[in-house]
Amino acid sequence: MPAVIAPAVIGSAIFGAAWAHDPAPVPEASMIEEPGLRLQGTFAQGGLLFGRTEPGASVTLDGASVRVSPTGIFVIGFGRDHGHGSELELRFADGAKIARTLSISRRAYNIQKINGLPSAQVTPPKALLDRIRRENVLIGDARAHDSAETWFAGGFIWPALGPISGVYGSQRILNGKPRQPHFGVDVAGPVGTPIVAPAPGRVVLSETDMFYTGGTIIIDHGHGLTSAFLHMSNVNVAVGDMVAVGQSIGEIGATGRVTGPHLDWRINWGKIRIDPQLLVPPMESVTN
Repeated sequence: MPAVIAPAVIGSAIFGAAWAHDPAPVPEASMIEEPGLRLQGTFAQGGLLFGRTEPGASVTLDGASVRVSPTGIFVIGFGRDHGHGSELELRFADGAKIARTLSISRRAYNIQKINGLPSAQVTPPKALLDRIRRENVLIGDARAHDSAETWFAGGFIWPALGPISGVYGSQRILNGKPRQPHFGVDVAGPVGTPIVAPAPGRVVLSETDMFYTGGTIIIDHGHGLTSAFLHMSNVNVAVGDMVAVGQSIGEIGATGRVTGPHLDWRINWGKIRIDPQLLVPPMESVTN
């Protein structure tokens, strides 16, 4: 049953911060390997799979074409509410075919009900709606990048280190109206804590003052895979810059609609929201 929270607990966090931890453990990665196909990653809602097949093969997921590199590298992912299965099909240059039903694990998410909020805290003022729409277009255009590069192939590292203060999939119901789920992982830290690129890529969005997300960067990692970094106090890369894994891109802040300093790190595969926490080692193993 969803938890019910008094309005005073969240303040301006209704716009994005202070999400409760997922009550279920983070699913573990696994692998499928057979002639002509290798898949490694998390077979669960919010999961991303790194694939390898023969050069010249084509791949579809649930009937939709998937980009495959000339060397056979590809990625596929599953959204927060994905069903229990997906149909993967590979066709090879010699006419052979592989068809597999992938079993996708369901996850439990933390749902909170908050009633009695003033309407102004739930819905932004009309005077700001045009700005919000313009910024949403910028973000949508940045996430639409689908380059042929495979910068993602070397895997990901944490872009910042600190306590995890919010997790993927959490959702609030404000005055009886479901809000958008939280699609990132929040890393808390003092203003000025370094943020680095979690994987190589090209910067496709760099903004210092967006309404919801404040200082915001989006990096294209190839094949429709992008990382977004929100609420930054300092943004030190520009659109078009190439970044290497571990390279400084800015600093943690409390910009935009937040209650305290943290990094909200998000990953998209096209329009599908991926859980970044499934792509990196447990924070405890990195910080200890």
